[in-house]
Amino acid sequence: MVLKEDVLGKPMMMDFCGGKGDVVSRFVLTTAIQRSFKKKNQEGSLEVGVAEEMAEHVLNFFGFGERIIDNMLKTDDRDIFYMLEDLGILKTEREETTLYDGREWRINYWTLKKKYIADLTESQRTCGGDIGSLIPDVDGEELYGELPDDMWDRT
Repeated sequence: MVLKEDVLGKPMMMDFCGGKGDVVSRFVLTTAIQRSFKKKNQEGSLEVGVAEEMAEHVLNFFGFGERIIDNMLKTDDRDIFYMLEDLGILKTEREETTLYDGREWRINYWTLKKKYIADLTESQRTCGGDIGSLIPDVDGEELYGELPDDMWDRT
């Protein structure tokens, strides 16, 4: 996970809450793929390079969206998507509609499971929770007392 430092200099994860408007980054998806693979296959792990390639390949289809239509996939692409479905990263959905001539038409979609991805990457810790837990208690006098007097002048 891409880390940034909090106000105390401790590393913390970039925010990815798994919400509808959240965009899954390559790094977030790579981390989720690796952790999900390890969770399902206790004796093995997936190399970072392989997980990065898979994440980039999948995200090239999704872009900033969270759902794509299945007909745009080739057989090899679909195999990767099925593997990620087995890992819990993706899910399939189906819509049925009636055509003007009365025939039924099915449309299959692939969807990113953003909440599960957020759970895997543990980034939901900083989302929607108590922001006060991320900010240390700071004494205002101590903090501002170190500033020189000319900082307070407005000219």
